[in-house]
Formats: sequence, C-alpha cells, structure tokens
Amino acid sequence: MYKIASPSEYLVITGAGIKDIKISKKSWVLPGQSSVVIDLSPVNYTFEVQAMSAEKLPFVLPAVFTIGPRANDMEALQKYAKLISNHDKNSNHVKELVQGIIEGETRVLAASMTMEEVFKGTKEFKKEVFEKVQLELDQFGLLIYNANVKQLVDVRGHEYFSYLGQKIQMEAANQAKVDVAEAKMKGEVGSKLREGQTLQNAAKIDSETKIISTQRQGEGKKEEIKVKTEVKVYENQREAEVAKANAELAMKKAGWAKEAQVAEVEAEKAVAMKDAELQKEVERMNALTMTEKLKADFLSKATVEYETKVQEANWGLYKQQKEAEAILYQREKEAQAQKAMAEAKFYACKQAADGEFYAKKKEAEGLIALGQAQGVYLRTLLDSLGGNYAALRDFLMINGGMFQEIAKINAEAVRGLAPKISIWTNGGEGVVGGGNNENAAMKEVAGVYKMLPPLFKTVHEQTGVLPPSWMATLPDKSPSGSSSDLTSN
Repeated sequence: MYKIASPSEYLVITGAGIKDIKISKKSWVLPGQSSVVIDLSPVNYTFEVQAMSAEKLPFVLPAVFTIGPRANDMEALQKYAKLISNHDKNSNHVKELVQGIIEGETRVLAASMTMEEVFKGTKEFKKEVFEKVQLELDQFGLLIYNANVKQLVDVRGHEYFSYLGQKIQMEAANQAKVDVAEAKMKGEVGSKLREGQTLQNAAKIDSETKIISTQRQGEGKKEEIKVKTEVKVYENQREAEVAKANAELAMKKAGWAKEAQVAEVEAEKAVAMKDAELQKEVERMNALTMTEKLKADFLSKATVEYETKVQEANWGLYKQQKEAEAILYQREKEAQAQKAMAEAKFYACKQAADGEFYAKKKEAEGLIALGQAQGVYLRTLLDSLGGNYAALRDFLMINGGMFQEIAKINAEAVRGLAPKISIWTNGGEGVVGGGNNENAAMKEVAGVYKMLPPLFKTVHEQTGVLPPSWMATLPDKSPSGSSSDLTSN
C-alpha cells in the first residue's frame, strides 16, 4: 500500500527490510511492515511552576511553552518517533514529561538566585530556563519554539512581590523624609566624628608621651604595654565589627518586618533605621573615644575644648547658611507661585472679557434681527391696511392688550381710596317769572355760600387742608333784610 503523509506529518515505517525505522513523507508499506503517522505541529503547554529562591522564599512562575518535534532534524525525529510517537502529544503522559522537565530546571535555577535577581533579571532568568530545558528536551527530539514567562506571582502567605511593588511606590514619598534623616545624620555624625578625632589625636599624643616616659623605665615594660594596647584596640575593633554586623542584620530583619506590615508606616521605619545608624555611629565613636581616653589622663582638655568650640562655630555657620538657602528657595518658589497665579488670573479675566464681548455681540445681533423682523411685520400690516397708520395703531393697541391694561391700571389706582362724594343743593327753590329778580340773585349767592362749608369739610377730611381764616364764618343779615359785604374774621 502506498501512503502519503500530510504537510505537517511524517510516516514512520518499521518491519521487514528496514534495519531500524524509516521516516518519510511518502512510501510503500509492504506486507510485513507497519507504519504510524506522527504529527509535527507544536503544542502549547501552560504551567504554574512553584519554585523557591536562595532565601527560601516561595513564588509562582506562570509560563507558556510552545513545544513540538524538531522538523528539520532527522536524528531528532527518530528520537521522537521511538520515545513519544506511541503517545498522543496532548496526553497526560507527554504533558507530565514536559512539565517535570520544566519544573525541575526552573526550581534548580531559582534556588541558585536571590529573589531580587529573579525579579530584576526576568529576561536573563527566562533565557537560562529556556536553555536548560532545551538541553533536556533534546534527548526526546523536542524543540521549544517559544517560551513566554508571565509576571511572577506571590504564594499565599508570602506576598514578597506585592510588598516590593508597594515599596517602590512609596520610595518617592519616603525619599524626602530619608533625605532629612540623612542630612541630620551627617551633621551629627560629622560633629561627633570631629570630636572623636580630636579626642583620639589628643589621646594618641598623650599615649605616645606616656610610652616615651615608660621607655625610660624599661624596654620590656614598654613592649608589654604596647602589646596590651594593640590587643585592646583589636578587641574593640572586632567588637565594633560584630556590633555593625548585628546592626545590619537587625536592619534587614526590621526591613522585612516593615514590608510585611502596613506600608503607611514605612516612612517612620526608614527614619528609625537612619536614627539607628546614627546611634550606632555615635556609640562606636564613643567606644573608641573612651578606649583612647582611658590611655590618657585628660592632659589636653583645653585643646579638646578649643576644637569643640571651633566645630560648634562651624556647625552654627553651616546651619545659618542652609537656613538662608532654604529661605531664598522658599521666596523663589513663592514668587513663581505668585507669577503663575497672576498669569492664571489674567487669562481668566481675558476669557471672561472675551465671553462677555461675545455675549454682547450675539445679543446685539439678536436685537438687530428682532428689529428687522418687527419692521417687516409692521410694513406687512401697514400694506395690508392700505397705509392707514391710525388703523395700524388701533390694531397694535388691541392686539397688545393696551386698553385692558389701561383699565386695569385705573382700577388699581382707585382701589382702597374709599372716596367721599358730597352733593350740594340750594334746597330746590326756583324763580318763576321775573317779578323778584333781586331776591332770586341773592338766593343764588346764598346757595353758593351754603355749598362752601361742606366743601371745605370734605377737602379737610380728605387732604387735611384748612380754609383761609377770612372764610371761616359769614356775617349775619341786617334787620332791613338787605345783604351786607363779606368781611374777614
């Protein structure tokens, strides 16, 4: 039977006439021979490798490997055909084989690296894992076509990467506090260092003087004192180194404990670390000072005081300079802030003025358009009424409710006034005929005078205005019945 493999497959033939195995794309399969088809297409294997660093810190390494037979190498294809072809490449057997190789090499490599090296050198770590796994897969005829190592993941209960990320985020915020602590440490350490050096030099001179004086008493005693002094200095140095190592170890432990706790107190921990370093330096310098001081008898106290005063004066000058620089920097920043505020205010005023100008412009355009529309409206009405302006005026007053408004205003004007209306009459007496003309004329005059008192009373009640004094009363009639002239009171 003549068999042909697909483009991504190979025929593996064994049996009569074939010494070992035969790999071909197409071939006759004779009686006494058997054949199988192997697929060369790669397969993706996804793993989450649990590894442990050199500090015994566990972590999870998610990875995706694309692995398949080496298509262009017949020797590798023979290995693959002999060892794995009878298993499906998606079967648990092949997956466990590949997973075991990847996990083993990854764990061995991770155990030789610190967590910091793994985290910062992800690219190099991936490259080394790729190379070591490939060496193991070569014996099975497999090739890594692609390897993708994802972001490292913490194991529950060991949140190293989480705290490390928080640490990086907080470093910027903590840097200012750390710088302040560093400056403070440098100032105090420098001061103590100068004092210690002064005391050391004084003690050294005193000790040398003492050694020269003791040389006169005997070379043997001198050598004995010298050896004891060197032994004591060496012991102090060793103790200082041990103390320094213990302090560094304590600092590291404190750092891990700090990262395991709330990130918000990290700034305070950093300051505490700097204070611990400062205290360590002070204690070490105090120890050295006391060691040297025990060798002397305080013979150079005046020199020490002089050097101390000089250092204090220098420190005061340095402090004043820094304060002046800080004030200058603050003034510069304030000037810059005021300038920025002035520019922002100017820009805001400009924008407001532009907006007001635009609004006024649009309002004027609207008024112009309204006026033009009203002109067209009035012109149309006037043309419709045949040019009769009076008819147009009456129509506009009626249409605008002018007459109703006038009536309303008049009604509102008299509302609440409660006017008092007085009606006067002369008693209904009339003159019939022309016989008594004089009496009729006087009666008319008397009627006018009768009308005045109620008129004045009404005016006074409504306006509060009194009549003139000469009109307050009227004179009586004479006995003869003739009228008399009006006189004032």
